[in-house]
Amino acid sequence: MDKSVTVSLKGVVLAGLGLVVLLAAYLIGTAGHPSGSTAQAAAETESAPHRLTMVGVGETTAVPDQVSFTVAVKVVDPQLETALDESSGTMDQVFAALKGFGVTKRDMQTTGLSMDPVYEYPTYGPPVLKGYRVTQSARITIDELAAAGRAIAASVGTGGNRVRVNDIRLGISDPEAVLGRARRAAVEQAGTKAEEYAEASGQELGDVVDLKEVSGNPHAVAVPQLAYRAELDAAKAVPIRAGESDLKVRVRVVWELE
Repeated sequence: MDKSVTVSLKGVVLAGLGLVVLLAAYLIGTAGHPSGSTAQAAAETESAPHRLTMVGVGETTAVPDQVSFTVAVKVVDPQLETALDESSGTMDQVFAALKGFGVTKRDMQTTGLSMDPVYEYPTYGPPVLKGYRVTQSARITIDELAAAGRAIAASVGTGGNRVRVNDIRLGISDPEAVLGRARRAAVEQAGTKAEEYAEASGQELGDVVDLKEVSGNPHAVAVPQLAYRAELDAAKAVPIRAGESDLKVRVRVVWELE
């Protein structure tokens, strides 16, 4: 009886050893051969193209050929209707004066209209309504730089103390034409740098796979303005000197490397 039990235990031990050997063989085999998803990911990584990204900056200068400014008319009157009529009439007079300097309807854009009550605040007692303040504003653009100073002075001279001119700015009428030169220079600079890096790394540039303009918006230049109507009357024209404006464009270009 003891002998049969001993033989049976040996069988169990041998069977267990066999299973261990088979499991070890399976693990060794799978370690040497990655799963399908792992192998596919590795293959995709190896076949992904090498790329080179460079940034180029192009600069150019241009002489502003356009002036824009804001005209504001403010009228205070005890009656709202009267204040509104008078402010509209004054603005029409300003527009009529500007037409003499080549300003057309498309160059005049209304930008604001506000109607606010005006109160008097006595030391004792509640606020007292004294009238209404009406303010109208318009943005004016003049393409003839030489006439801009006289046009600004004429705007103030026509409306008197009711008129204020502010936010005088120089601009470029066709910024895209000017920015085109800067864009070409930016792409050329990026290409030159990319060729240098590719050559240094022993590779060659392939096709451009992506090109983006990071920045490239021309900004209007503010003009110091005369603060008082008396100065405008004395000068008869606001002195405006165009000078030059610097425009810059930044591009990002991506190449394939061969």
